[in-house]
Amino acid sequence: MPIDCISYSETNYFSKLILDYLDKKEELSPFYNRFPEIGNFEAQIKEKQQSFSAENRQVLVESLQKQYEGFDVSEATLANIQALSKSTTFTITTGHQLNLFTGPLYFLYKIISVINLTKILKKEHPDYDFVPIYWMATEDHDFAEINYFNLNGKKFQWNSTEKGAEIDAVGYLSTEGLDEVFELFSAEIGGGNNADYLKSLFKNAYLEHTNLTEATRYLANELFKQYGLVIMGAQQADLKKLFVPYAENELLEQRSFENTKEKTEKLSNLGYNVQVNPREINLFYLNNGYRERIIKRDGKYYVHEKQIEWTKDEILAELHENPQYFSPNVMMRPLYQEVILPNLCYIGGGGELAYWLELKDYFEAENVPFPMLLLRNSALLQSEKQKEKREKLDISNKELFLKQHELINRKVRKISNIDIDFSKQKEHLQKQFEEMYELAEKTDKSFLGAVKAQEVKQLKGLDHLEKRLLKAQKRKLKDEVSRIADLQNQLFPNRSLQERQTNFSEVYAVYGQELLDTLFEHLNPLEQHFKILTFGTK
Repeated sequence: MPIDCISYSETNYFSKLILDYLDKKEELSPFYNRFPEIGNFEAQIKEKQQSFSAENRQVLVESLQKQYEGFDVSEATLANIQALSKSTTFTITTGHQLNLFTGPLYFLYKIISVINLTKILKKEHPDYDFVPIYWMATEDHDFAEINYFNLNGKKFQWNSTEKGAEIDAVGYLSTEGLDEVFELFSAEIGGGNNADYLKSLFKNAYLEHTNLTEATRYLANELFKQYGLVIMGAQQADLKKLFVPYAENELLEQRSFENTKEKTEKLSNLGYNVQVNPREINLFYLNNGYRERIIKRDGKYYVHEKQIEWTKDEILAELHENPQYFSPNVMMRPLYQEVILPNLCYIGGGGELAYWLELKDYFEAENVPFPMLLLRNSALLQSEKQKEKREKLDISNKELFLKQHELINRKVRKISNIDIDFSKQKEHLQKQFEEMYELAEKTDKSFLGAVKAQEVKQLKGLDHLEKRLLKAQKRKLKDEVSRIADLQNQLFPNRSLQERQTNFSEVYAVYGQELLDTLFEHLNPLEQHFKILTFGTK
């Protein structure tokens, strides 16, 4: 398969913070523990091995075994779950929302990055085992972010009929109403073996399971069970019990707030956009479907917008008795993950890594090893036919990532039979005005302002003429302009990265298992480049 790659900076889609992190800029070194390079994993293994207890491993294994009850579990996944009881086994983790039918393509890229990294580490460290983990964000609360997916330029949206659409922990949401989405999806995806598989996958996931957590587990398990992926929710009481000491610190000392505010401020002072600002208490109370933040006021604790209050002793008693009711928010979830998993590395998108970079001091205050942070793989998938169109239009892979007006302007200038670049004329004009400035200096300096105004006016005039000529050429070359725009719109739907818009089913319907096989072959998480993959026509 033809592949190409460009740097993340050349895509123009990644933040300065992430680009500087990938470049290992010195000013960011205090914000992470070890950079994710193969040679750094040995030290990370030793550090995690010393801190993660056998008791925590046993709780984790038993919880995962319960979570998988009733599911068709592969031998590879069963072996990985059992291996977690050994002190020589570690995890590589990614997390994702419970998006309908996986949501955008990068769901696959995240999980494949994790699985591929475990394979790389096993070759490098054969005496250890490495387990790929997909952490389901079962306690996330924004239904509007997950209730749709895009297919063939159409939006397939689930309008939940129950009050569950307002449930704050979407993992508990009933799958009722998804039969309507299934009917629309089936009509759109058409026929053929690949389409039939996708219809079966959707039906078995969402119409045969009662809530979104179990539906998503089934879906991810069917796609990745042969690779040994372990899918976990973390809302279980036995896992939450391991987090009780850290939740106590949060309630009594506001430890996450106290130990992230300095890093957050430093990131801001360095000129980076801060992804998340911590609250004084970064815990929610999760019960009866709602998930509301806990507030401390005048020595008492309250649940926001609920008639619930506790004294200090009462809330600590509730925490110990019902730890499953206490849900970490975005600032505490990373710590919770690292407390219950023997994890070495978290693989996430740019936005995720941005808030992880605020947390190192907090981890140190809680004496929990800070994991390596690795940017997930990114890719642009194009067909052989699209590749041929691109080459015929003389568009490089790098140029595809330009803003559409910039791409069109560049191509129109290049293919026009006249010169639309007035740079030489502007340069000549400026030289003429230099002579006028010299003349004004020798005669009447008050004349300088008038000279400058005339120069600006004439340069603007040339700009205006250049734009008019370019516009006229666009009309003359409208067929070429249309083909350029159509191609870029196909590859960048909604003027965004394909991986953030397109559902995997759109590609799977054409290429089937070849899609996954190709991604596994070419997505190396330690190769920090944006890949362009070309699929042959079928």
